[in-house]
Amino acid sequence: MDVIGWIVIVVLFIVGMAGAVYPVLPGALAIYFAFFVYGWFFSFAPYNALFWIIQTLIVVALFVADYAVNAWGVKRFGGSRLSAILSTVGIIIGPFVIPAFGLILGPFIGAVLGELIGKAPLDRAIKVGFGSVLGLFTSTVMKVILQLAMIIVFLIWVL
Repeated sequence: MDVIGWIVIVVLFIVGMAGAVYPVLPGALAIYFAFFVYGWFFSFAPYNALFWIIQTLIVVALFVADYAVNAWGVKRFGGSRLSAILSTVGIIIGPFVIPAFGLILGPFIGAVLGELIGKAPLDRAIKVGFGSVLGLFTSTVMKVILQLAMIIVFLIWVL
């Protein structure tokens, strides 16, 4: 039974880390759920309030950073609010519409469309589109770092 528990935990960690790159996967929530799996299979005894506070703060930071950093990329390159919104929509639906390249093209196209709808010149719209992609990459790096921190804190706490 111990082996099954650890397999489920590791699979959830893998899904969580994959979610840092592929936004349709649950990401941090899969990692957070792995903590409950550990408790159900083994024990909740290693956890205390500080553990849950740290992990919950990391999850909140991940959700805020995920959207804020992308919007920052758009805004940093002179994009409008509409561009930031459409870029975020592009992150979500891009991988479904364009499976191989939608993760990058989705936010780019969303930001460009947002600027063009707002009557911005094409060169500015493209610049904002690149800003959205920069924001996406920055957000991805932040997610990987914070999710690894969640896993490391968990391992330190239980081992």
